[in-house]
Amino acid sequence: MLSQLMVLFGFFSLVLVLVYWINRAVVLFDQLIADGQSAGVFLEFTALSLPSVMRLALPLAAFAAAVYVTNRMSTESELTVVQAAGYSPFRLARPVFYFGVIVALMMSVLMHFLVPMSSARLEVRQTEIAQNVTARLLTEGQFIEPVNGVTFYIREITPAGELLDIFLSDTRSEDEQITYTAAKAFLVRENATTQLVMINGMVQTLRGPDQRLFTTSFADFAYNISNLIGETSTRGRRDAHLSTWELLNPTPELEAETRRDAARLIARGHDRFSQSILGIVAALLGFSALMVGGYSRFGVWKQIVGAIFLIIVVKAVETTGIRIARTDPQLWMVTYLQSFVGFVMIWFLLFWAGRPYLFKRRVKEGAAL
Repeated sequence: MLSQLMVLFGFFSLVLVLVYWINRAVVLFDQLIADGQSAGVFLEFTALSLPSVMRLALPLAAFAAAVYVTNRMSTESELTVVQAAGYSPFRLARPVFYFGVIVALMMSVLMHFLVPMSSARLEVRQTEIAQNVTARLLTEGQFIEPVNGVTFYIREITPAGELLDIFLSDTRSEDEQITYTAAKAFLVRENATTQLVMINGMVQTLRGPDQRLFTTSFADFAYNISNLIGETSTRGRRDAHLSTWELLNPTPELEAETRRDAARLIARGHDRFSQSILGIVAALLGFSALMVGGYSRFGVWKQIVGAIFLIIVVKAVETTGIRIARTDPQLWMVTYLQSFVGFVMIWFLLFWAGRPYLFKRRVKEGAAL
């Protein structure tokens, strides 16, 4: 049973990860390719987002694998035969528990190491891309609008880095509209600013109130385009990038750096452990829900619907527990409320499966047949 669970878990994990990953990749493709990034940068970003995708997919894959394997064994009467041989539902749940522990270990590696590291690296790369002038402005043959009211065009970029036939329109001011044209230009980095040095061009200024046009020709002209790129924030690390030890032991300096209070940091740290335990809860919940009711030739679709409903309840409890834990550092144990509720459900369902007539009305002695 454990081997079947692992095989199905691998299949469902692959399917769910691909679904989540493709959705994420489509968004990244629109953002990066539209900004002029290469396919290598796109692949790097999608790879860095993969641990976060796997974190969402693994518990669902464990639940789906447990439901599928239990449903198949119930349909083929294997569970009925094993139970008739004397195996209790709690004994049958042992391989599912071992399977859940394996999933929990995978989740622990993701939650405590891979997800924080990949998230931190992804933000660093996003900052580098945001500071890259070439990615934002240097696009041949297209009119781009780096900020509202500014239109920029380059006909061609030579291998030497020359920008040929420049057009720059600035209509941000209500009083005047300024248009720059030049035969060629260069980008020059100077300290923290970026200058667009235009050669052999013209400045046309159209005044709004009287609609008078003024033109000025120049041999060379420097235009500061740093404001077209936008300033990137230099804030410190986010709480998602911290190690679990730092989250569980927040300092005033760490709170100032992340702009999160101690309650939120501690809650996030314990939530990483709770998310890991969710792998066990999801697997056992899918198994125990299908054990209720026994064999039926009509299948166990009612139990499957019930199992899905119960996993939704567990996720709702998780949201509530996190919200409460973020209000007070002393309430960190509430983050494990979903695990507690899940294990209570599992115990009750297995207890019920071992006593199928527990909630059925007994026929009174002497009643008419």
